[in-house]
Amino acid sequence: MAGLIVQEWIEETGGAEQVLDAMRLAFPESRVACLWNDDPTRFPADTVDESWLARTPLRGRKALALPLMSPTWRRGWGDAEPEWVLTSSYVFAHHAGFGTRSGVPKFSYVHTPARYLWEPGLDGRTASPLAGVARSYLRGVDRRASRASGSIAANSAFVRERIRRAWDRDARVIHPPVDAAAIAAVPDWAARATPAEQDLLASLPERGFLMAASRLVPYKRHDAVIRMGERLGIPVVIAGSGPERERLEALAASASVPVHLLGRVSDELMRALFQRALAFVFPPIEDFGIMPVEAMAAGCPVLANRVGGAAESVVDGASGVHFDPDDPAGFEAAVAAAEGIDRAAARRRALAFDTDRFLDEVRGWVLGQTGTTSRPNSVASAAG
Repeated sequence: MAGLIVQEWIEETGGAEQVLDAMRLAFPESRVACLWNDDPTRFPADTVDESWLARTPLRGRKALALPLMSPTWRRGWGDAEPEWVLTSSYVFAHHAGFGTRSGVPKFSYVHTPARYLWEPGLDGRTASPLAGVARSYLRGVDRRASRASGSIAANSAFVRERIRRAWDRDARVIHPPVDAAAIAAVPDWAARATPAEQDLLASLPERGFLMAASRLVPYKRHDAVIRMGERLGIPVVIAGSGPERERLEALAASASVPVHLLGRVSDELMRALFQRALAFVFPPIEDFGIMPVEAMAAGCPVLANRVGGAAESVVDGASGVHFDPDDPAGFEAAVAAAEGIDRAAARRRALAFDTDRFLDEVRGWVLGQTGTTSRPNSVASAAG
């Protein structure tokens, strides 16, 4: 067979899924292995292999399945004998042992060493004393497995440094793929929205709102965006769904400025919002951050946390502004600076992260060390 692409699990949306899609475009003849697949229409069914966990009640229960993930990956399953293995890892997928004990070259694309193991301050899932004991044990497992992870690529320089601290391994940097050229090519995304979406756009401030978008979870810090809007007297628009919705609705109801919680929106509506926003605000400390690049591609200046991967894509003063979300006194200066950003310059910056660049870099990484070949003209077959 050709290569094997490995990912923790497959969901309907997410940055890791965008990377997985691009990996399949780069290597369309490769199979995919995952613990479970929650988006069965993404790839042809006969090209995706699920683990035994997918046939148990642990399917989709990530925290409960965590202790079994590493041994499952190390053992592998089926009779796959790939020419090479490429993992897309943010938990334990880089532990995958498919054929690697017999000398199969292995390439580990690392979104981050598992944050709840190595950065518990950024992830509250291991806050209890019992979880702390498990974390100590799993750190040892992860560190040992990292020695057999082959050639490593990090999705940002920020994550590269985390890999050094956690595993004592170095990595090259290959930033994730973003459909920047396709986004930048459309001058008015609102014209591609549905009539209902256009009505929604008409109900929002035409210009001059602060925008945030992502899954509504605590570490994304949407509450900080609401506080920024209140301090500056600027309306706020938030797109996304998640467990923080109820709390954010309560904050919105008591806010001194209009706060619009839109839920999950289409790509077309998201990009129309980017084009109308005063700035896209991105407060979390993120491993990379695909959404800020998409915002820049639409011509929207980005206010990015000065710490984290987004500070690599957003050029301070050129395509956005680096800011400290814990410094309310600095909000006004950050927004004022964003108003002076050339939107065409933001688009140009985003193009440096386009999908074609990722395809070239990941092919060069894998094929340059294996001597094998791929067939880019078979891309259509990868989409299913």
